[in-house]
Amino acid sequence: MHFSTLDYVVFTGYALLIVSMGLWVSRKGGKSAEDYFLASKSLPWWAIGASLIAANISAEQFIGMSGSGFAIGLAIASYEWMAALTLLIVGKYFLPIFIEKGLYTIPEFVEKRFSTNLKTILAVFWLCLFIFVNLTSVLYLGATALDTIIGSGDGNILMASIIGLALFAAAYSLWGGLSAVAWTDVVQVVLLIGGGLVTSFIALEHVSPDGSIWGGFRAIYEAVPSKFSMILEQGEVITPNGKDAWWDLPGLAVLIGGMWVANLYYWGFNQYIIQRTLAAKSLKESQRGIAFAAFLKLLIPLIVVIPGIVAYVLNAGPDGIVTAESVDPSFIGKDGGFVNDSAAPWLIRNFIPTGLKGLVLAALAAAIVSSLASMLNSTATIFTMDIYKPYFGKGASEKQIVNVGRITAAAALVIAVLLAPQLSNLGQVFQYIQEYTGLVSPGILAVFMLGLFWKKTTNNAAIWGVILSIPIALYFKVAPSGWSDSSLFVTLPFLNQMMWTWILSMLIMVVISYIESKGADHEKGIELKKGLFATGPAFNISAVIICLILAVLYSLFW
Repeated sequence: MHFSTLDYVVFTGYALLIVSMGLWVSRKGGKSAEDYFLASKSLPWWAIGASLIAANISAEQFIGMSGSGFAIGLAIASYEWMAALTLLIVGKYFLPIFIEKGLYTIPEFVEKRFSTNLKTILAVFWLCLFIFVNLTSVLYLGATALDTIIGSGDGNILMASIIGLALFAAAYSLWGGLSAVAWTDVVQVVLLIGGGLVTSFIALEHVSPDGSIWGGFRAIYEAVPSKFSMILEQGEVITPNGKDAWWDLPGLAVLIGGMWVANLYYWGFNQYIIQRTLAAKSLKESQRGIAFAAFLKLLIPLIVVIPGIVAYVLNAGPDGIVTAESVDPSFIGKDGGFVNDSAAPWLIRNFIPTGLKGLVLAALAAAIVSSLASMLNSTATIFTMDIYKPYFGKGASEKQIVNVGRITAAAALVIAVLLAPQLSNLGQVFQYIQEYTGLVSPGILAVFMLGLFWKKTTNNAAIWGVILSIPIALYFKVAPSGWSDSSLFVTLPFLNQMMWTWILSMLIMVVISYIESKGADHEKGIELKKGLFATGPAFNISAVIICLILAVLYSLFW
């Protein structure tokens, strides 16, 4: 791709702005744990909402969801649109309990509701997940995207991109903590939405007969109507590689099934997401921030899914189907299969004009770096507050605690930088990292849901629920691996596997709790006081508007 001097000036200007802003915000340094890990509990609603989206959107969405738009179509947008509804549920029913308990971390809730042992087990699990899966994969995916867009796509600048992204995130987040991360996220989210919309609008104008954005929407809808089906039936959408998209998005499961397990776990109990809501000035401010993030979520498919559908239309043959003969060679992999994730880089390379390429690249970098910075801060928070402070630093001063947080974040980043290039050796296995994270999320979600809302749940029930959820999940997972002919196993789409694992894990916890406590309430059960879930007018009005928009979207594109 040809980058002009203007493109480099735009991108460099963005990088300097973010680092300068991060360092300016953190000029006082983190004097206390609350300053460093919870931004002195001073964040306003608009900073919380922006930071939630910036932490969430990364190269995985910019590149991966555009690829899914190319392969599957608008149905993949359910991950984004159902997340808007999930955020409202988190804001109304989870946040009041978390904020009332004055939490720093999600594992801390486990200690207050169950036991220190379970808290420590889950804290270690989350640290491993953040370092070995999340940080590593965001670095690798982000660097791969930069290598494809700036370089030749053959890995020449992969390592340089990994190191560059890591240093960029470290430059302001290690010193400033959550304050630096959250306030720079406000700029980052403007850039990533702005830059994403630029790509979408230019792509739509290009495919439009009359050169208008609406004309572009009409053109792609008429060319591939099947790509605008939100609730898929078996055999309705076949990807370019010949896979039935129903196995990824099995019909109504996106509305009333397993997608709720993935979304509630991610948005409700994921430290690097929930941490900025715990840093609000007040519960009402936090809930307004959640509602703002839900509104932004409704926009994300326009930025990350629609470009993929445009790329499909532009590469389809006269019959509206992409084939090896009709598609650009950059979409064909070394094994002869289709590389769906080439959609966004192909559009940027071919249609974004000089000057705007720098802006679009800045948007992509903003998405990657803001996610990295959030993960680093949350890794530091969990290690420092849940492992170092109770076990090694009982008498540690505030300054020592903050320094341990900085050292932890730096160490996590070094490990991730060393491991990230190895992901290229995993081949297809890398695509399933998210699925294998999903092996443990149903059990953890079961622990939190029953812990929050059922006072009879015991500590032993929670421990056994988490432990037994893994063999249950593996039972469902074995079937697609060659045992599907056996009557012992059932073959289910992954979202359905997650739903059944969650339901069975909760049943196990309910049975053990009744056996252990004979139906009595657990001593640490949460008292759900009257008025705890009351929300202000701003949140309520936002929730009604968001639900109406979702109802219209799903009725239009059912």
